Amino acid sequence: MLKHSGRKAAEAPYAIGLKRIYEPAAPEDGYRILVDRLWARGITKQQAAIDEWMKEIAPSPELRRWFGHLPERFAVFKDRYTVELEENPECVRLAESIRERAVKQQVTLVYAAKDPIHNHANVLYE
Repeated sequence: MLKHSGRKAAEAPYAIGLKRIYEPAAPEDGYRILVDRLWARGITKQQAAIDEWMKEIAPSPELRRWFGHLPERFAVFKDRYTVELEENPECVRLAESIRERAVKQQVTLVYAAKDPIHNHANVLYE
């Protein structure tokens, strides 16, 4: 949805990165956006160093529970989450605001999932 290769793509017109919330914040992260509906356990607001929390752009609670972070469900999860993003006007608006900011400065999408590949932040990024 946002077009980024996972960590930082030179060919993309946007400066977007992905990072787990449990990794220390760094100046090169730029503007940090938490893209989870729930706050990560054991992380203080100071540790997270989040500039914005976009709860609404996260998968619906029903979809998140169904997925359960099972890699074998990821392909279907990705399709269903993409539909949620595209059909929700608020998600479309939030994705556009991320794009607009990423044209001007580095943006890092912050997530809590353990799996760096099979998670909603990667779907959002794509």
